[in-house]
Amino acid sequence: MNKTLVFAEKPSVGRSIAEALGCQSKGGKFFENDRYVVTWALGHLVTLASPEKYGVPFEQWTMERLPVIPDPFKLEVISQTKKQYYLVKKLMERSDVKTIVIATDAGREGELVARWVLDYAHIKKPIQRLWISSVTDKAIKEGFKRLVDGHKYDNLYEAAQARAKADWIVGLNGTKALSMKHNASLSLGRVQTPALDLVYGREQMIQSFVPKSFYELEFTIDGITCRWMDEKTKQSRIFSKDKAKQLKENCQSKEVKIKHIRKKNKKAYASGLYDLTLLQRDANRLYDMSAKQTLNAMQSLYEKHKVLTYPRTDSKYLTTDIVGTLDERVRALRQTPYKEACKEIARGPLKGHPSYVDNKKVGDHHAIIPTEERPNYTAFNNHETKIYNLVVEKFLAVLMPPYEYMDIELVAVIGDAHFIGKTQVDVNLGWKKIQKTIMQNPPDILKRSDGETIANAYVTLSEGKTQPPSYLTEGDLLHEMEQAGLGTVATRSDIIEKIISNFYVEHQGKYLRTTKTGRQLLDLVPDAIRSKELTAKWEKDLEYIAKAERSAQDFLHDIIKLTKQIVREIKQSEKKFKHENLSSESCPQCGQKLLVIKNKYGKKLVCQDRGCGYKKNLSKTTNARCPQCHKKMELVGDKGQETFVCRCGYKEKLAAFNTRKDKSKKTMSKKEVQRYLKKSDQKNEPFNNPFANILQKKIDKD
Repeated sequence: MNKTLVFAEKPSVGRSIAEALGCQSKGGKFFENDRYVVTWALGHLVTLASPEKYGVPFEQWTMERLPVIPDPFKLEVISQTKKQYYLVKKLMERSDVKTIVIATDAGREGELVARWVLDYAHIKKPIQRLWISSVTDKAIKEGFKRLVDGHKYDNLYEAAQARAKADWIVGLNGTKALSMKHNASLSLGRVQTPALDLVYGREQMIQSFVPKSFYELEFTIDGITCRWMDEKTKQSRIFSKDKAKQLKENCQSKEVKIKHIRKKNKKAYASGLYDLTLLQRDANRLYDMSAKQTLNAMQSLYEKHKVLTYPRTDSKYLTTDIVGTLDERVRALRQTPYKEACKEIARGPLKGHPSYVDNKKVGDHHAIIPTEERPNYTAFNNHETKIYNLVVEKFLAVLMPPYEYMDIELVAVIGDAHFIGKTQVDVNLGWKKIQKTIMQNPPDILKRSDGETIANAYVTLSEGKTQPPSYLTEGDLLHEMEQAGLGTVATRSDIIEKIISNFYVEHQGKYLRTTKTGRQLLDLVPDAIRSKELTAKWEKDLEYIAKAERSAQDFLHDIIKLTKQIVREIKQSEKKFKHENLSSESCPQCGQKLLVIKNKYGKKLVCQDRGCGYKKNLSKTTNARCPQCHKKMELVGDKGQETFVCRCGYKEKLAAFNTRKDKSKKTMSKKEVQRYLKKSDQKNEPFNNPFANILQKKIDKD
């Protein structure tokens, strides 16, 4: 019997699809029934080939060889996931498999995951595309009813390939040129370098800021603060102290006349739904969650719990076809802390409003909203609960009546000086009920009338200073990147993680600050690669390629031209790089001072001469928990003398650790201990960077 192979991006999504299609597990490696075979990738299985595949051994690169521009580009299997690749290839080649459904993430990178596998495996069978925004049974079954010809997304694939090739060309050549020129592990990137420059640009604004003193006059009437305002400029700040003092003197011992009290009833609709960037910004502002933490929580709520729709969206709107599903989504929330809001929404028809329903403002995916699945809060971790509640509150708010209020403006005069006070009175809380807002009492000022005079008020003079802008938080940087057109909603969190993990940027409290290395890097790289305008243009070009409005060949021609310019400027530069992390120890092989390298996986010493390659591990962060404070411990010491050390002061030899685990009957074999340590070396999920895998082994040597 002829079958269809369904190719998902991750095991969790593959299992959800298999369950919806009624497929049974085949040894945990794939699922199958009489109609479908369901399998999956593990992120990218195939990537752009390393320089060695073009006859240029990485270790033998010289400045003279740069830039390396493959023509044509080649693909290779990623070594860490090659077993999965060959399983997928074998399944695709089966004689009974006649059609392949691409069910990877519905976006540019998801398209690339599938197409590279098909291309490298030389699979020529017909393809169809599953394009869904949630992985509930209902969404999957409906998605399979409207499968489209996979070649409809050929232009999206071209854009994805162009992005990957551009990052390979710029990143690999620029990084290698910088590293060889300065004998240091330095990297630049098409998006990461302009992102780093945004952080540094804000620091420069703050450093160059000159505060100015200003003065304000105000008095209080019936609980409302009235502030002096210039009638022409509408400014309340006075930058002349003498003028401010004179104005105050002119107001002394004079009665206050209420010129008029303006009252206007207004409505305010909820602020709209979430796209990924706005959700990341709010989570950072409210809960100090990083962009990556928010995305990870979203992915889990989407893939594992199936309670939220596709996270990597740049739209805050829904399409008209989603409006008919809103009632079912609200019903799924009736047993949550928002049941009262759900009851109120259920009393009226859900027709959709232009403030959140607009087909023209939806691209590949609509805004992030709850699915029709009932949430199980007990299965959520802390981050997932916070993110889920944020999305639910936004969702319910747009479905509730608007907030109605009376806007009140008081204009008063003292002599020739005008003062303005503003407040508002709640009329109907509407969507603000979700925020547990308490109705305000009407202010006493409403008892006043136009033309009324009041005995002389006590006018105060206050002094302040203009303040510089604040340093960027992760949420701020996401916003700046979005405004500048740097990266996409799918990649921005990874870019921020990368400049932090490379130690170009560090956290100081909730703010991001550049390191000495980061600032040196910006000084060493050519201006063209720092330009956010140029990088934003590239991202626009990729969108045009996806819409068949520009050719990938023309785009890559511009990228190659720029790369040659970057390499040429680096070669000709006379600037120097100075290591900031020199230790007091010397390399036993070449005698040069060793560098202290710290990251979230531990600490090690490496030779500053990249050609030497000497390195020595000092400590390794593990998943082993301290029996006293339960925090993760570090493993220090040479082989055979390894000791677990905790920040609380607890120490324990590795051998004693194993013995303790055995005695507690929580048997932990040597293999399991190694798994503890190995797990700490692994990243949560590799960023699909076309040259990350190429550089990984080399970076580990540095």
